[in-house]
Amino acid sequence: MLNGLAAVVTGGTAGIGRASAEALLAAGARAVLVNGRDQKRAERAQAEIQSRFPAARVAIAVGDVAQPEAACAVMAEAMRQLGRVDVLVNSTGGNDLPKLLHQTAVEDIPGILERCLFAQILCSRAVLPYMREAKRGAIINVASDAAKIPTPGESVIGAAMAGIVMFTRALAVEGRRDGIRANVLTPSMTSGTEHYERIMADPFAGKMFGKASKLAGLGIVTKEELAELVVFLASPAASKITGQAISMTGGISAL
Repeated sequence: MLNGLAAVVTGGTAGIGRASAEALLAAGARAVLVNGRDQKRAERAQAEIQSRFPAARVAIAVGDVAQPEAACAVMAEAMRQLGRVDVLVNSTGGNDLPKLLHQTAVEDIPGILERCLFAQILCSRAVLPYMREAKRGAIINVASDAAKIPTPGESVIGAAMAGIVMFTRALAVEGRRDGIRANVLTPSMTSGTEHYERIMADPFAGKMFGKASKLAGLGIVTKEELAELVVFLASPAASKITGQAISMTGGISAL
């Protein structure tokens, strides 16, 4: 399905990003560069992914891509190691727990916005010159359903996620002339991730998301299921799909 493609996955050392990197290789991508902020964790992910896909090229680039210099450096390193970037999956972002606005320190708000929003914008901008030159590319950003549904404790997080959605839609309009597609995933609860475990262990967030889980009549979405949606959006089967904010929630919401 993805024969010959090369992909970059930011936030790819764990969670949805790690699952997406493996799913892309399983679908036939020839190479993937995984980005993370911790060197040892990135090296461990590289070794484990390489052992699963010995015929593929698995590279790493360490850096906080919510910072401009790091975002540009990671994309340049991807070009150096992979030769091209056909697919960019931006799965990095904040792992901030939901907290009511009046309980959120004013000085903490800029950091939340930076962690949740900046990486998707900066990495998309950094990869654009390479994709524009190639006249092709698929960018898949990962946000959350907080972009669509006002939720107690997610006023700041929701603002950032809505920003990712609108950014991706505008990017899709700008990129279509160059053969570049951009879509965004807005999942609700996603099991199998460290963030999910932290949320469910938190007294406030755990109670709120515990109630939400009862609405998932189709089951809680796993990181692997979400990764398969990433593969579809990266594939030729989705060649006419761009500018969409796609929710995979197991029935928790229908927006």
